[in-house]
Amino acid sequence: MAWLLLGAAPLAALTLEVRVAGLDGRERTNVLALLDIYQERTQAGLSPARLRALHQRAPAQIRAALAPFGYYQVEVEARLEEPPTEAGRWLARYRVDPGPPTRIATLDYRLAGPGAEDAVFPRTLGLEVGDVLLHAAYEQAKARLRQGASSGGYLDAQLSRHQVLVEPSANAAHVSLHLDTGPRYLIGPLSFRQDLLDEALLRRYVTLEPGEVYDPDRLLALQSRLLGTDYFSAVEMRPQKEASDAAGRIPIEVVAERNAANKFRFGLGYATDVGPRFSMDWRRRYLNRWGHRFRTELSLAPGLSYWNLDYRIPVGNPVRDYVVIKPQSSYQDGATREGWVHSLQVAHSSLTPSGWRRTLGLDYRYEDLALDGSGLDATQALVPTASWSRTRADDPINTNRGYSLKYSLLGTVGGLFSEDSYLSGRVQFKWVRRFARDYRLIARTDLGATLAEDLESLPASRRFYAGGDNSIRGWGFEALGPTDPDTDETLGGRYLAVGSLELERRIRGPWSAAIFTDVGNAFDPDAKRRIEQSLGLGVRWASPIGQVRLDLAFALTKDDENGGLPPARLHLVIGPDL
Repeated sequence: MAWLLLGAAPLAALTLEVRVAGLDGRERTNVLALLDIYQERTQAGLSPARLRALHQRAPAQIRAALAPFGYYQVEVEARLEEPPTEAGRWLARYRVDPGPPTRIATLDYRLAGPGAEDAVFPRTLGLEVGDVLLHAAYEQAKARLRQGASSGGYLDAQLSRHQVLVEPSANAAHVSLHLDTGPRYLIGPLSFRQDLLDEALLRRYVTLEPGEVYDPDRLLALQSRLLGTDYFSAVEMRPQKEASDAAGRIPIEVVAERNAANKFRFGLGYATDVGPRFSMDWRRRYLNRWGHRFRTELSLAPGLSYWNLDYRIPVGNPVRDYVVIKPQSSYQDGATREGWVHSLQVAHSSLTPSGWRRTLGLDYRYEDLALDGSGLDATQALVPTASWSRTRADDPINTNRGYSLKYSLLGTVGGLFSEDSYLSGRVQFKWVRRFARDYRLIARTDLGATLAEDLESLPASRRFYAGGDNSIRGWGFEALGPTDPDTDETLGGRYLAVGSLELERRIRGPWSAAIFTDVGNAFDPDAKRRIEQSLGLGVRWASPIGQVRLDLAFALTKDDENGGLPPARLHLVIGPDL
């Protein structure tokens, strides 16, 4: 039995080194990618028999890998050196002489058919007599012809001749490309088959006009727009080519299946600003044939609970413009404020040609809040509002490069819309930039100013506060701002200036670490001005729904009666970067 046990023992791993000389650049890269002996050199279980078989195939694979670069007279000197002992290293050597490149000797490019003179077809192909024959350039030339035919409406276009004849002995290639364009087709009448929306609304999504050149990409764009509405679960574009008329107009039938009307979501979460949170979300994708929809959300947390309804009516260009009606009620029980705020906003939101989201509206607000433990008189006001916002990002969830910018303006006139007059403006900016592959720099600022007779003339919810997860970490949510000189409770202010700078480094996979500093405060001319600063460390996890950020922030400027390290506070935030 000893021989049987000995035969079952695992073989020692074979060690192999592969050397390729005489090549560099993209030619060498392609050879190594197609050379099996190089790709399998580290595989477990590689046997001497398998190694010899791979070595035998190597010269042919090297020649095949160099052909796309115009080399057809490749000479390969191959040698396989066996190790002196079983534990030694095998060495496969390949010295390659690619020889002279093959060049284009003749180029026969012809266009025939009704579209031969159409500008959609290139007059030259990017190939010239005397150029080195590159397979990639030849394939690109064919692709340009097919793309021109597609975008120009020449659905029947055919490459009647496409070939490359190579004379290796003369290092010469003869290239032929002949295209028969066939007739040009046009967009015909559009019809819809669906049972959900009014056809007049659907036609506002259409940017095609009958008589335009038939371009499949524009049909795909229409399909994408309709799917993006969330009204439909599937949209199919059905060109009726067989029904085209004498002018080449092709009728288009759009078949759409309605999506499920309702979408529900329940969630549990936690945020250091408000504590544990339970949320419910109901989205109604459509209500009627005019495309009205709504989303309502209920969130319950010790620090802040709220309910809101977002009712949207598509107007103008329905892809980007809508009227929103938004009632909301919230109850806050935080470090600075306690009580109810009820509001009703009606606004028109549109996307400007320069890419800004512009929202103009009216906001009726009734609030009954208590500051520093003492009640304020309930207030109500009708406030015109305006905002402009824009976000640019390579990835809005986990951003490598991008920014978000928002300007907002609101104000009212005492005796007409409210008890007091005020005008308030705010700028919020966040910028993200990855560099050196593993590093990200994140900067943000939040600036605000209010023109008002005094602080008392501003409702509590219209004042500025600082502190919290997305403001100055190290302090609680809206815990910073001008304070009452007697109680030291935060009252809020008419001005805001907050800035933050953060450096993040990827550690491994989706995990990264960060250091940051936040600085600023809310201010008021009638109160003592104080600038607060924090410094902290954080851990990041790039999840599919956005970054999970856990930060430990030290409030450097906060008074600490116990001495030692500055007071610290944990912050947990989950969500997109921008």
